[in-house]
Amino acid sequence: MTEKFKILAKYIKDMSSETPDVETFLFVKDNISKYQLNIDITSKALKNKLIEVNTTMRFEDKEPNEKKSYFEVVFATIIKVDDEIKEKKDLERVILCDVQNKIFPELEKSFLNLIHNSGHPDIKLEKKIDFDKLYNEKFN
Repeated sequence: MTEKFKILAKYIKDMSSETPDVETFLFVKDNISKYQLNIDITSKALKNKLIEVNTTMRFEDKEPNEKKSYFEVVFATIIKVDDEIKEKKDLERVILCDVQNKIFPELEKSFLNLIHNSGHPDIKLEKKIDFDKLYNEKFN
């Protein structure tokens, strides 16, 4: 199967690690296992069948704690979509599945480097993210 898009560029658009003080760092070190990973995907049409896809990975504490850290990476991918893609559903699948499957190893590595370099070297992402499954659950 030929791909329905071509990646023209990909880069880290924004990266953030926030830990306000040493007390917060020590608290987070003991409680980081409660943190949850969130992924958000947005896209913006450019011109000439070009689309900017922004994939945001966030690792945060959903509990109402005073002391918390915040980790986020926004990864931008510029793609050119094939002329044969006319249906909105096909385009959604490209953006939400195909592009994500392609860029995720690099995004995951950047994200884990951010967390590790923020003083949490033992953090791993336990589950691989199945973008096809998420897409199918959302749209079928």
